[in-house]
Amino acid sequence: MSLTPMSAAEAMSRLADFDTIIDARSEDEFAEDHLPQAVNWPTLNNDERREIGTLYKQVNPFEARKRGAAVAARNIAAHIEREVMDKPKDWKPLTYCWRGGQRSGALSLILSQIGFRVTLIDGGYKAFRSAMVQDIDRLVLPLQFQVVCGPTGSGKTRLLQALAAQGAQVLDLEALANHRSSVLGAIPGLPQPSQKHFDMLIWDTLRHLDNSRPVYVESESKKVGNVSVPATLVQAMRQSPCLNLQLSDAERVALLMEDYDYLVRDVDYFCNRLAVLTALKGRVVVEGWQAQARAGALAPVVQDLLTSHYDPAYSQSMQRNFVQFNDSKTIAPMDRSMRAMADLAAQILACAAG
Repeated sequence: MSLTPMSAAEAMSRLADFDTIIDARSEDEFAEDHLPQAVNWPTLNNDERREIGTLYKQVNPFEARKRGAAVAARNIAAHIEREVMDKPKDWKPLTYCWRGGQRSGALSLILSQIGFRVTLIDGGYKAFRSAMVQDIDRLVLPLQFQVVCGPTGSGKTRLLQALAAQGAQVLDLEALANHRSSVLGAIPGLPQPSQKHFDMLIWDTLRHLDNSRPVYVESESKKVGNVSVPATLVQAMRQSPCLNLQLSDAERVALLMEDYDYLVRDVDYFCNRLAVLTALKGRVVVEGWQAQARAGALAPVVQDLLTSHYDPAYSQSMQRNFVQFNDSKTIAPMDRSMRAMADLAAQILACAAG
């Protein structure tokens, strides 16, 4: 029998030592955020947690604990029957709950009584998140960022994907945020992570990076959709060398219509998103765009959006925020295709290696 408490700081550095990371909190708590690769074994599910909490406040803690113990015992038994029966004796799980350790402690005690070597995070998820947020600052400091700049539609995401495919280190914040970082950037049917889980995803990416090699990242603002990029990371990006990606207007329009194909297919959704720009561009302009879109003239609308809205705003942001932008190296693929982006990525990596 072995049940060992471990500090959050130590757990952060030893996640790979465990065979399974078990989150004993409810489904909603898990959905908001959880440790990398964690699985959810609720000791109390959403409804049970609310029921026990109400009993605790409206009746008394003792009655709530009795009820909670009975429910937890049934749930833990179900987890063991479903997930544990095929585990070997040397299986090493790491467990945690919110903070106090009652839910994960109950599960861990039974697993340790079976004979497994169980480790419990002292202070639970709350302690881990606090340590993780601080660790982001430590991880960012030694990294060598190469910031891929370029106006909307120039293919920054495609270039990052091409760089990653060729073994480069890439931090794709838009992929982590499930958002294309613009007023039209929400992806239908794909919700953004919570702020807490976005932070966790960034930390999990940063901790696997090699400080001796460059890290390619897009020139994001402080927010990607509804989630905020950690301040230390924003500051580091804005101080870093830049690559200025350029593509012709015709190729940019074609690229955007490919990457935002769901807007092309759903013109009503596109028009609804355009309405957000009314305060900036005026009702007459936006209604003109909407009329063109509904008439099937999407390409001219996209071109006008680029020249009258996105490009001026992007240029001002680069000049204001990225201190090495004026010294950036201009790079240009042959066209918008992934083959051209792969060729450009190879050239960038060859120059970096030379």
